[in-house]
This record gives sequence, C-alpha cells and structure tokens, in this order.
Amino acid sequence: MKKNIHISLKGGERIYINGAVLRVDRKVSIEFLNDVTFLLENHVILAEEAKTPLKAHYFIVQTMLIDPTGAAAARDMFARSHALLMSTFETSEIRAGLEMARSLVERDKVFDALKAIRALFPLENSILANASDRIQQPKVASCR
Repeated sequence: MKKNIHISLKGGERIYINGAVLRVDRKVSIEFLNDVTFLLENHVILAEEAKTPLKAHYFIVQTMLIDPTGAAAARDMFARSHALLMSTFETSEIRAGLEMARSLVERDKVFDALKAIRALFPLENSILANASDRIQQPKVASCR
C-alpha cells in the first residue's frame, strides 16, 4: 500500500485529478488516501507555452493525465515525438532522460515521466541559448 499524499493549495489554485479540473476558493489541504493521478497547476504547460521540442513532448505526456479519454491518441503521438527527438538531440544527458521518460510512460508511470522531461528543460534552454548565440546578424556595409 502506498503512503498517503498530502497537498496544500492556495485560494484560486487548480489541480487536475483523474481528468477532472478542480479550483479551490480558499486555502485548503487535501489528503489522497488511495492511488490517484493528479497534476498541480504550476506543472501544467499550456499549448501556447509548448514552443520548444521538449516542452511540446511534455505537453503530450501531460495530456495523458489531464484527458484520460484522449490518452491512447496521446500515447501514439508520444511515440512519434520520442522517435523524432531521439534522432534530433545528440546530447547524451537529454537522450538518457528521453529514454527514461519513454520507459516510464510504457510502465504507466506518466507522472514520473513528466518529472523526467521537466528535468531536461534547463539543458534544452542551454542548447537553444548557445544556438542563438552562434547565429550572427548579417553585417551591413555603411554608405558614406
């Protein structure tokens, strides 16, 4: 039997529980007494925020939790996304994290897969920052 989970929420915060979205109107503590699938609002990425490859991948996985009726389609999309990311990223840390996430999704540990992907965000940010630094603005000759 798993240990009970205690969560504290502030007024106005949302929590996604087994596909349902709940918003509390005041500070509240919740104790889950059995196995439950949940996601806190501050871990949810909105579609418009999924602008990088790993954030888009995260968004697909979070869909499995938030929308259980669409979980099968999200799993298919996850498999395609995973293959593309593995062929794109060369960084061994990111590849290992992606493989961990794939393994967790296959074992129905979707929440843990989200944590594994979220842990890769700083590495992705670093790669993207380095790539943008290498892009140089074209030099314009001055006419005098």
